This record gives sequence, C-alpha cells and structure tokens, in this order.
Amino acid sequence: MSLPGPLPEATDGSGDRCADTHGCRPVTIVEIDRGWHEAARRARLLSWISLGYMATEGLVAIVAAVVAGSVALLGFGLDSAIEGAASVIVIWRFTGTRTLSPTVEKRAQKAVAVTFFLLAPYIAYDAVTALTARDRPQTSWVGIALAITSMIVMPLLGRAKRHLGARLGSATTSGEGTQNLLCAYLAGAVLVGLLGNALWGWWWLDPVVALAIAVLAVWEGTKTWRGDECC
Repeated sequence: MSLPGPLPEATDGSGDRCADTHGCRPVTIVEIDRGWHEAARRARLLSWISLGYMATEGLVAIVAAVVAGSVALLGFGLDSAIEGAASVIVIWRFTGTRTLSPTVEKRAQKAVAVTFFLLAPYIAYDAVTALTARDRPQTSWVGIALAITSMIVMPLLGRAKRHLGARLGSATTSGEGTQNLLCAYLAGAVLVGLLGNALWGWWWLDPVVALAIAVLAVWEGTKTWRGDECC
C-alpha cells in the first residue's frame, strides 16, 4: 500500500501543489508496507530512549554546572529540555492513528523545526554571556565525563534516526536525528571548553564553538521546516 495521492508531483516546499514546476521539487512517494511500520516502531522507540537520556543528561549537567560554576555546562543541561521536546513530538507523530497521517507529519515537521529555532538563540545567548562575563569555571570531571558520553551516544541515535527518517519519508524523524548530532557537537564544544580551561586556561574556547553551533542550528531548522531533512 502506498500513501494516498498521484505519482510524484512538484510542490513549493510547503506541501501545496505548484502551478508550475519552477522553483519546485518532486515529492517522494513512500511505500507503506510491513517494513515501513517496523521503521515507525523503531523511530518511536529511539525517541523514547532519547527522551530518557536527555532527562538524565540535563539533570547531571545542571548539578555539575552549579557545583563548578560553569555557565556553558548549565546551558548544555538546560538545552536538553528543548531537545527532549523533539523526541516527544516524534513519539506523538508515530502513535495511534497519527502514524499514517501525512497531515500530522507536516505539523510535526514544523514543530521540530521550531525546536531548532528555540535552541539556536539559547546557545548563542549562553555563549555571548560567557564571553562578555569572561566566565572561568572550575574543573568539572563529572561534566567532562558527561560530555564524552554524549559524544558517543548522540551520534549513534542521530544517524539511526536520520536513516529511519529517509526510510519513512519523515522530515520530523530526520530532524530529531539532526538535533541529536547537534547535541554531540555541543557536547564536544563543552568538552573542549572544560579541558581547555582545566589544562591551559583557555576559557573562551567553549563559547566560540557554541556560537558556530548556534548558526548551524538555524541552518538545520530551516532545512527541516522546508522538509529537506528526509532527503
């Protein structure tokens, strides 16, 4: 069984049919078979796993940040809530009758894109605050261990979700996977900042890299809003 509708046709990127093909791209028709339903179940399961990890990551990071006085580590913990929202959206998307709804996919896709736009200014604000305040946190080995763990776990989840997103034709799932990859990049920035500060006093490394990640988040959010992530 395939999704309702004709063969692939041009759209303007918002899901509306174009009057002509100028500036439009074809829609991919995804076959909904047993494999598709299994992929949807796996996407939902991975989102539950991500949600649990984000809750743990956020709690540990916030406690470690308070102890060490690290603004960057605090930001890393708080943005877990925003990233967790993307997991909730994917779980909602692939639960019950919504699983087969193209309309719900479009709404969920936009919602995930919004979480990118929420994440970007938060990271940027945190980075600018750290730079202007010349924040020099104490060494946090708990924070360093957490950052290393996230750099290992998040890419695994992110790549798996992007693969499932391509199989499902779901920009929502692919977008959540990209957020997991951004979480890994942010963890790397936090790790560089914590180690640089601990070993050489390079306190400014973390906020500088975080600013670059904020720009990347805006770019990826724009792609998800357009639906490019599933391709």
